[in-house]
Amino acid sequence: MAEINLSAEQLDKLKAAMAKVKGADAQSPQAGQAAQPPQADAAAVRQQPTAPGVPVETVGETGTEESRQQVETNLAEGTYLRVDEDEMTAWLYLVPPKEDQTYTKRELESYLLQHGVVKGFHSSNLSAMIKKKIYDREILVARGAETKPGTDGYFEYLFSPEEHGAPKVREDGSVDYSSMNALQNVHKGDKVAIYHYAVQGVNGYTVLGGEMKADPVRDLPPMRGKGIIRENEVYYAQSDGKIEVKDGKIDIQNVHEIMGDVDAIIGKIEFFGDIIINGNVEGGVVIRAGRNIEIHGTTGAATLFAGGDVLLSRGIQGGGKISARGNVYAEFIENTTVDAGGLVQSNVILNAKVNARDKVVTTGKKGAIIGGYTHALKSIEVITAGNDVELKTILHCGYEPESFDRLLEARRRESEIKEKLSKLVDTMTEALREKRMRGANTSRATEASLVEWNSLKDEYFAELDKVGQEREALENTMEEGKDAFIKVDGNIYRNVVISINAEQMTLDRNTCFMKYSADKGVIEGTVIVHN
Repeated sequence: MAEINLSAEQLDKLKAAMAKVKGADAQSPQAGQAAQPPQADAAAVRQQPTAPGVPVETVGETGTEESRQQVETNLAEGTYLRVDEDEMTAWLYLVPPKEDQTYTKRELESYLLQHGVVKGFHSSNLSAMIKKKIYDREILVARGAETKPGTDGYFEYLFSPEEHGAPKVREDGSVDYSSMNALQNVHKGDKVAIYHYAVQGVNGYTVLGGEMKADPVRDLPPMRGKGIIRENEVYYAQSDGKIEVKDGKIDIQNVHEIMGDVDAIIGKIEFFGDIIINGNVEGGVVIRAGRNIEIHGTTGAATLFAGGDVLLSRGIQGGGKISARGNVYAEFIENTTVDAGGLVQSNVILNAKVNARDKVVTTGKKGAIIGGYTHALKSIEVITAGNDVELKTILHCGYEPESFDRLLEARRRESEIKEKLSKLVDTMTEALREKRMRGANTSRATEASLVEWNSLKDEYFAELDKVGQEREALENTMEEGKDAFIKVDGNIYRNVVISINAEQMTLDRNTCFMKYSADKGVIEGTVIVHN
């Protein structure tokens, strides 16, 4: 540091100022307040002078540490430093210097150090006080740093660990409880959780150099559970199934079992595996299962979707809907729409709309189909058809008339697309021949047309493929249903409609023990003989 030469007059003033400072330290708080200018705050002034020339470690506004060396100060009488009670801020009141005197930033810093302010200097404010000559008001010259809290280690679940999702609120303000889902599902290999390590906090400090410790943090032990695997700090599902958190552990199961009833509060259940309900299912509930659904109580007007079979131990009634890729088994089916990829088997089917890819079978003492519309691709086998009040009951097997019409339409469209494609290929062939002959002299119109025709060709091929798949599926359906039959091994009542493929007949009298099939567009009935 460069040597500073002071005149005798300056030395006398410095000694007087230092003596005054020492005298202020010895006075009572009331006396110290009285010595301050009217603008000063009533808070106590921190004055902890240190010996000149001793370096003090401080943290500036930018947070970098620097060594500041004290120099002798000659600030005008009335200058004071105020430190707030929490020691987090310091304010400097600077009295203007005499006409032949100027202040330096180093003098202000030394003044702060002499009065115990050793950290958090507000460098830009100190510079501004010198450059802009800011006097006769308190300016913030130092600020402490608050502690920055750390975070404990935690698991981030990539699913909602709550038992039920929140219901949706409709536009009219009512609550849609059916939007709630009681299950959350994962696929094998899905990320289910990520562990985040604890992050240490940052200590703080006061302008007087006091240290404020940040609270300690802690890490958690590795997660335990069933059906999960850990790779580094990421947890993955080992199988498809229902996922939930029990006592801080993840559990993945491929069977979801409910021991009680399912009502509108639960509303919706979706699960990749099997769903077993050991209670009743109320109307309005939606259940979706990747595999099978079993309900061992009564089922109201619910909607059931299953990737496998549906088993209803006590039947379904009230206007519900069942859609299953596999079979449907029910004690009874009443006023319900059923669509099965396999067979439908029940004791009684009453006023229902049933469609089975395989067959419909009724069993038990009654084994009845009464009212409604029942369709099966291969066969319908019942004990009783209709009832004594002659309720209209439609039994249909084989391909439906609409399927035959759709097959004819698919064949027509396929032929039409092939014709268009043939003409387009001829046109493109001619244009390509012209392009080869002319080479670089090919017109822009021809080039543009070739691009357009190529895109149109791709559209034709895509449409042809789609129509061809539809036609093939319809042909397979008709082939499977060509030997369809309806078998009634008991009473058949008047007004029952027997329909096979595109043919149908309505019975005008009661009969019994009959098997119906179609031969060359004619429905024929044969009597069933039991030995």
